[in-house]
Amino acid sequence: METYRLYYPNDFDLQLEPVALAIGFFDGLHLGHKEVIEKMIEIADEKNLKKAVMTFDPHPSVVLNPKARRTTYLTPLLEKEKMLEEKGIDYLFVVNFSSDFAALSPDTFVNEYLIKHNVKEVIAGFDFSYGQYGKGSITTLKTYDEFNTTKVLPFTEDNEKISTTKIRELLLSDQLEEANELLGREYEINGVVVQGEKRGRTIGFRTANIEPNGPYLLPSLGVYAVTMTIGTDDTIYRGVASIGKKPTFHDDYKVTIEVHLIDFDRTIYGEEVTVYLHNFLRGEKKFDGLDDLIEAMTKDKENAVKLLEKYNE
Repeated sequence: METYRLYYPNDFDLQLEPVALAIGFFDGLHLGHKEVIEKMIEIADEKNLKKAVMTFDPHPSVVLNPKARRTTYLTPLLEKEKMLEEKGIDYLFVVNFSSDFAALSPDTFVNEYLIKHNVKEVIAGFDFSYGQYGKGSITTLKTYDEFNTTKVLPFTEDNEKISTTKIRELLLSDQLEEANELLGREYEINGVVVQGEKRGRTIGFRTANIEPNGPYLLPSLGVYAVTMTIGTDDTIYRGVASIGKKPTFHDDYKVTIEVHLIDFDRTIYGEEVTVYLHNFLRGEKKFDGLDDLIEAMTKDKENAVKLLEKYNE
């Protein structure tokens, strides 16, 4: 997959082969986004076009609504790029969403960012908007003769539209399993194993401290049943993750991700890992002492083993 970062003014003349383009922010690549992208792939295959996706960076709210700006993501850009490449996408356009870009007229956007790059098919969600004040819509896209436009209707669950906003709300309110249903997969966080306080090994629960590879939205503070992969190894390891501020040991501390892997005793500092969150076990709690903490962690481990039984080799 070729990735092109586009800015305003758009000085690139990429000389691309004819393209079918799915367009949207696509944070999370959830089931609703999957509908748009799979429709693009279907059209591209039918008409022998290159498969392309256009996304934006940063989130438009950073420019358009600073009071409610979104600076954490379900799929930070690098993760989104990796997932799209796995879908067989040929071109990824990452458009810098700046103040100047946001001020473009709808027609300028279409000419400079779509027609200029040989887009022959545009596929977008029913509520896609573009151009200054969001004046452009699916309806206005359909007025252009240079390409065809396909509108994808909302994908719903229990008569409610699946959206990134809804999934974020679920993750932040202890409803991980419901969020995973709307994602169509387990919520995942990629990162690197870094040095921690090394307290876990002294109480029989050695942990890997994970530094996320990007501005991930972290779910509500608590304990989770997880699986984890290490580097390019496909082996799936079961474990328990604590996402929180370690209140038993600190009055005020940064949020950390610590994963205790079951039946695992390797040193993996510096390794890139992916943590898959399967089940929410309990909220974060400050314990009166180590004995209470160890008792709770033992129970968490037992619960995780039961929930992750299908991953037992």
